[in-house]
Amino acid sequence: MGRKRRGEWLQQTVFVGPGLLLFLIIVIVPFLMGFYYSFTKWDGIRAAPTWTGLNNLHILLGEERFWRSFLYTLKFTAVTVVLSNVLGFGFALLLTKGLKLKNALRTVLFLPNVIGGLLLGYIWQFIFVKGFYTIGQHSSIGLFKEPWLGTPATGFWGTVIVFVWQTAGYMMIVYIAALVGVPKDLQEAARIDGAGRWQTLCRITLPMVMPAITICLFLTTSSAFKMFDLNLSLTNGGPGTATESLALNIYREAFTNSNFGLGTMKAMVFFFAVAIVTVTQVLVTKKREVEA
Repeated sequence: MGRKRRGEWLQQTVFVGPGLLLFLIIVIVPFLMGFYYSFTKWDGIRAAPTWTGLNNLHILLGEERFWRSFLYTLKFTAVTVVLSNVLGFGFALLLTKGLKLKNALRTVLFLPNVIGGLLLGYIWQFIFVKGFYTIGQHSSIGLFKEPWLGTPATGFWGTVIVFVWQTAGYMMIVYIAALVGVPKDLQEAARIDGAGRWQTLCRITLPMVMPAITICLFLTTSSAFKMFDLNLSLTNGGPGTATESLALNIYREAFTNSNFGLGTMKAMVFFFAVAIVTVTQVLVTKKREVEA
């Protein structure tokens, strides 16, 4: 190996090595340990777990509560991904126009994203339970008289509202960055050729911002699947377990029931489900980028 090649390896080791080492220690090693623990029975207290093979998987396949949480998470993800991206893109379109208050509006719409999930959940819990109740008492608006967070339907939509309210602002920033990069001459040429606003949006703007759509769909899908803090602070999975997300179900299995083996098996199934959905989404939208 020549001196130049050794210098390159040394340079790469110095700059990449510490980060790679931390990644191995913080991410890869715990993941491999979790994969091992998913085939054991362990309460987190005993010195060594007991190997049980595929027993945890058999228990998981027959557990109705887990699959109910799984279906709830799928439904929640589908609704919030669509709403977050539609609202984020709509805000971005609006705020790339010549509005005088566009900078202030960008700040206001992005602000919820900087508030922690638990804090945001408790704030909205107060709004839903106390604020809406007070408004309902002094008005005849039926919306505010609903038992928000008290039924499966309203609890689901309450969580959706807060998640979308928090997420749409961040998606807006990504879409704004993409829309600013769309060539103006293409849009002007389309309008000269007789294309309306809707045709220009569908034929010119959307194909040009498809890379941003890929990123935003990936971010919202993974975030919605992993939603935990809002679920814990808003409904705590209630009433009963009607609004229990998969992440909350895994947390309770491991830390409330002290069943780390089964909890880790659930986490592994969760990981592969999220990986399949997100990779499929990226591959599909990437093809649209190539076609564009």
